[in-house]
Amino acid sequence: MDTDARILSLGEYILNSGLDKNSLSFAKFMDDVVELRNFRNQFEIPTVESMGGTRTLQGTTDQPCIYFSGNSLGLMPKKVRQNIAEELDVWAKEAVHAHFSNRYGRPWVSIEESCAPTMENIVGAKSGEVTLMNSLTVNMHLLFVPFYNPTPTRYKLLMEDKAFPSDDYAAVSFLKLKNIDPETAIIRMRPRYGEKTLRTEDILRVIRDEGDSIALIWFPGVQYYTGQFFEMEKITKAGHEKGCIVGFDLAHAVGNVPLKLHDWNVDFAVWCTYKYLNSCGGSVGGAFVHEKYARDFERNRLIGWWSHKLDTRFNMDNKLDLCEGIDGFRISNKNVLSTSAICASLDVFAQTSVERLRQRSLLLTNYLEILLNKFDNVRNNITIITPKDPEQRGSQLSLGFNPKILDKVSEHLLSYGVIADVRRPDCIRAAPTALYNTFQEIYYFVIILNSFNFD
Repeated sequence: MDTDARILSLGEYILNSGLDKNSLSFAKFMDDVVELRNFRNQFEIPTVESMGGTRTLQGTTDQPCIYFSGNSLGLMPKKVRQNIAEELDVWAKEAVHAHFSNRYGRPWVSIEESCAPTMENIVGAKSGEVTLMNSLTVNMHLLFVPFYNPTPTRYKLLMEDKAFPSDDYAAVSFLKLKNIDPETAIIRMRPRYGEKTLRTEDILRVIRDEGDSIALIWFPGVQYYTGQFFEMEKITKAGHEKGCIVGFDLAHAVGNVPLKLHDWNVDFAVWCTYKYLNSCGGSVGGAFVHEKYARDFERNRLIGWWSHKLDTRFNMDNKLDLCEGIDGFRISNKNVLSTSAICASLDVFAQTSVERLRQRSLLLTNYLEILLNKFDNVRNNITIITPKDPEQRGSQLSLGFNPKILDKVSEHLLSYGVIADVRRPDCIRAAPTALYNTFQEIYYFVIILNSFNFD
């Protein structure tokens, strides 16, 4: 992707091309635009056959599949093989010495430092505010310890009603550990009757009306089912004005939409790295704590060896010398192979900017929306659940179907090697990813969907 040339709007590209926007020729034109070329050649793309497909519109089943599930599990960066092979080589040849002197420049004791600046840039953080550790839900539990501090009058938790199940379970179980009844303490936000997504104005109203009793506001950056991109800055500001702590689950936001956690004054956030950050299932998670808490050493937290400053950690005198910033919230060392995988992916992100990826992402989803509305067979049988306003969504368009045919539609797509994530009861999530998906893939996806017999 050319990092200097200006990226135009979809309308400008349509005008400049002189082509029918609904045609394959236009999709090919878009894939040839220099400033829109992606990093597809740096990823392993499964084939139609390897993903269970048995037919194609043209060509053979050994061609690349159409992979629109980067919102569930990102594709593997080719450099992952190299990074993991290098760490295995170090382990074999240097053993315990690899903790501090690593021939590939990634000492295990600080392995994430090689990719930390890119991770900070992706989430809009300053140095000392971000780390890689544990997994998302573990980090959620760990950071609820210092940031959910109920009192007799301020004890409520504001969250969405249909949160990702793991978040829901974690929140409920954490409140129970505090001997607080989740049934009365959790305020669950629901969309208005007949609507699929939450309105920002309704969230702000609840904060305004109930804020004096709310200890913690907990929302996703991007909603996993609907694809809605929440207005995080407004939610954070409103929460702080009422004295609430504000945290976010960024599982579907990080690597997908622009984030400015520091500037937005977000208190804390957690995320996984295996969706848009492409680091393999169950890979090491990420966490953010705003620098205003960097020296708040009296705040409750769970502590381990890795919470201790590196320069005195190995004195072994059992005198805690707590790290400042996010590092003071770490507990133990991280999985080297898992971290080397995320570093490989972040090396790809380092070749461009979040802003340019966002621009390309908007073009992909806007183009997908145009084509979905082109064919009567598709338009009359699906509902786009995701907000229509491009600024209120990320890479994902959630497509609503009659629940009775959901599995049949999924099977039809899969037979052509189209991988799009099914979420019951009625949704298929299509997420063309800026790093590796193409406009031609979007065109063929809609053609294949249109060929399904909805009767």
